[in-house]
Amino acid sequence: MATPLEDSQPGSRLAAALGGLTPCVVAFSGGVDSGVVAAFAHARDPSGVLLATLAGPAVAREEIERAARTARFIGAPHRLISLDPLNDGRYASNPPNRCYFCRSLEGDALRSLAREEGIPWVLDGIHQDDLGDDRPGIRAMNERGIRHPLLEAGLGKTDVRALARELGLPNRDAPSNSCLASRIRTGEPITRETLARVEAAEAIFHREGFAQVRVRTTRGTASIELDRQELPRLERGSLLQQITEEVQRLGFTRVTVDPEGYRPLGRRRRGFPAGPP
Repeated sequence: MATPLEDSQPGSRLAAALGGLTPCVVAFSGGVDSGVVAAFAHARDPSGVLLATLAGPAVAREEIERAARTARFIGAPHRLISLDPLNDGRYASNPPNRCYFCRSLEGDALRSLAREEGIPWVLDGIHQDDLGDDRPGIRAMNERGIRHPLLEAGLGKTDVRALARELGLPNRDAPSNSCLASRIRTGEPITRETLARVEAAEAIFHREGFAQVRVRTTRGTASIELDRQELPRLERGSLLQQITEEVQRLGFTRVTVDPEGYRPLGRRRRGFPAGPP
């Protein structure tokens, strides 16, 4: 892996923010944000960084596989922690602050791992652009003393993407993602069956080469959001009909394509709460 470019302004700010924050456990989703934190922390303290990926029914297998590949590239030890927030009825009922209950469980698990390993710090990949919406998940992490070095360095998504490309991280161009539960309309119960159905539907689009996809669901229907630039490709030939039929076979009662395309949860119609960062 390339050495972090600490002579760049974002790189030097992140390096400074990480000063004193190792040894550490990094909450490692496999996304770009936690990947940059992990790479910089590992470069600073190669023997003092443990990457921890939290796996559960709302985490797509593709995300777990990406985390494993990126961890191997960085060269840091990687631990998979299985958690099931569905055992908490407050989470499963899918209230607007659903993420608080999930992140509380995850934060406790990360803290427990850190204690077992004798590691003082737990870090995550939250950055400035994550603060635009109400984020109960961030509050849960703050309550557990989890540090946000990207945020502390004043970095946003553009800075993080640039650092990921300079580092050559294999996930540098991965689209932003959130847990599968964020696809289910607020107030509708979260079930394993619905989460599995959403994951399978999104995998169909990924197989066809669509990078950014959300399958939003309410009352058994599916509303597909794709990057607006990719919408015309979906309508070529028989691809739309083919994919629609495949998604319906998963058990969705109706399948539609949102003409507005993908937009982050904080910018879309209400009813789907902002997902975890």
